[in-house]
This record gives sequence, structure tokens and C-alpha cells, in this order.
Amino acid sequence: MFRHLRPYQIVVDAGIAVLFAMIALPLELWTVNYEQVSAWQVAAMVIPLTGALAIRRLSPGLSLAVAWLGAIVQMLLLIGPRPTDVAIFAVLYATAAYGSRRVFWWGFASAVGGSLVITVYLFTVVSSVDITDLADLSIALVVLAAALFALGLSWVSGALVRTVLRGRETQLARGLAEAQAAAEQERVRIARDMHDVVAHSLTVVIAQADGARYAAASDPTAASTALGTISTTARAALADVRLLLTQLRHSEGPGPQPTLADVEGLYARVRAAGVELRVDVDPAPSGEAPASVQLAVYRILQEALTNALRHGDGGTVSVRLAWLPTRVEVVVSNGRSAAPAPGGHGLVGMRERAQLVGGRLDAGAEGADFVVRATIPVAVAE
Repeated sequence: MFRHLRPYQIVVDAGIAVLFAMIALPLELWTVNYEQVSAWQVAAMVIPLTGALAIRRLSPGLSLAVAWLGAIVQMLLLIGPRPTDVAIFAVLYATAAYGSRRVFWWGFASAVGGSLVITVYLFTVVSSVDITDLADLSIALVVLAAALFALGLSWVSGALVRTVLRGRETQLARGLAEAQAAAEQERVRIARDMHDVVAHSLTVVIAQADGARYAAASDPTAASTALGTISTTARAALADVRLLLTQLRHSEGPGPQPTLADVEGLYARVRAAGVELRVDVDPAPSGEAPASVQLAVYRILQEALTNALRHGDGGTVSVRLAWLPTRVEVVVSNGRSAAPAPGGHGLVGMRERAQLVGGRLDAGAEGADFVVRATIPVAVAE
């Protein structure tokens, strides 16, 4: 029944109502005929309209009911239209602008019904006119049209304001939804990056730790090298994780992303894990590819090589990159002792990486090897 208003809005509405009463009461007492209407009857007419004006925005439905009460009191006292009746226009405006859907249509019905009531009241009670006479009937129709126009105009004005307010609310809601969607996409991107970084780094660390354990007794130098690789890989992973966590805390400031210049470091970490890696780039890129394409290529290579370390049979891993005029083709193949788990995030993440830049990715067994094939459209800047 009651709308939420800010304190200053309540104060403003109450102040307008008090000012209205201070003007309306003396004016009505001065203009009415004291032989027919007493001061208390004037107050009984003005006070309900003042109350309706005071709560028109706080409770449009209750305000409409109070306004009807004031109108009924006025008709029972056989008082014709008075200057204080202008409060009814403000009430009808508020029902259309701020009322609920039900109050909105109650206001419309009151505008139409009120026009009929006031016309009938004027010509049958106040004036006692014979509406069977054609001239009097014509005047009554004119009064009805005028009343309907005045009351309807107030209600329509409120309806227009209601449309504007609803449009503004819809726009704000759309902006909030878009901001939430953008934030969710950013969180998904960061989660995907976190998975790529952690999965790759931990796979290298596990491989090196296993190698260091076996070589510790027979080849202390190899064990020391493996421990150094573990330290380097863990430090790099820690730096990447810290960067991603910083982005989570300050999402408006995206951090630097891997590029093709970082691919050699990725190859070095895989080779340091004891994997024989063969890389073939033919043809080479003729210019600098867009950053989104470089990031996609890097992440796909990172996840594919991580799968090779985790699920491969320890044989040779082959990487082939072909930078063609309109696309780049990425192929990573390795012998497998077991295929990646179907429900894992790695293959899904690689496909998402490719799809985000308009490409596609397929992964599966081809003979004795497990092969990842990605095709990414690219416009290379000369």
C-alpha cells in the first residue's frame, strides 16, 4: 500500500499539502455562502482533499480513496465545484504515474466515472435542469466532455511519466545485467587461465620431481638440474597466479597476457621435463597476429603439451604451426598410454579458446597417437 520514498520527498509532499490547506481554507471560507454552508462543512470538504494531496506519492491508492471521500462529502453538502477540487487532478496524476497496476486502472476508472458523476450531479442536484430539453442536454454533454478531458488529461500525463520511469528502470536493469554478464565472462576467463597455468606448471613439476627422485642416487647432476627446473617453473606459476588473483580483486585493470614471444619458454619447460619435443613452424607468420589469436595459440599449445606430459607414453611430442594468409593451424600429437579424461576441463577449455576467436578445435585418437588440431582465423598485419 505504501511506496518507499526518500525523507525529502515526504517533507516536500507534506509541505505542499500544508501550503494548500493554508490557501484553500481561507479562500473557501471567503467565497462560500454562509447561509447554506458552515465553516465546519468547509473544513470537512477541504481536509480530505488536503490529506489526499499529502499522500499521493506515498500511497496513490489510499490517496484516491481519500479524494473520493472528499468528493462524496462535497456532494452530500450540496456544494458545487470549488477551487480546492484541483487537488483531484494531482491525485489522478499520481495514480497513473506511481500506482500499482491495479491502482493505475482504478485511476482511469475514476477519471471516466468521475466525469459522469460530476455531470449528473451538476445538472440534476445542483442546478435541477431538465436534461430532456435538447439545449440543456447539449450543455450537459459539453460539460461531460470538458470534465472528461480535464480529468483524463491528468491521468494521461501521469501515464506518460510512468512510461518514462519504467523505461529508465529497464535501461538501468539492462545496464546492470550487461555489467554482471561482463564480470561473469571475466571470471570465466580468469578461471580458464588459472586452470591452464596451474595444470601445466604442476604437470612439469611432477615430471621433474619423479625424474629427480630416480636420478638422485645415480646422477646427482641430473637431480640438481631437475630441482632447478622445478624451482623455476613453480616461481613462474606463482607469479602467474598472483597476477590472476590481482585481476580478480581489480577486474577493471587486466594484466598482460601471453604472446607468441612466450612460446619458446613454454617449449623449454616441456623439454626440461624430459620430453622430446619437435617443433615445426611452416610457414612462419608474415607479421604480428592480433593479441587474441596469440593468446589462443599459446593457451592451446600449453594445454595440449600439458596433456602430452600427463597422459603421453613418454615418446616424442610433435608440434606443427602453419601461419597461412587467413588462418593458423595448430597440430599437437603424441603417443598415448591413456586418453585424457572425457569430463576434464582441458579439452573443453581448448575448444572454448578456439571458439572465442572464431575457430574450431578437434581432439582425438589417430592411430597410436592422440592429436589435437585447431584452426584459428587470423588477419596478419603487415
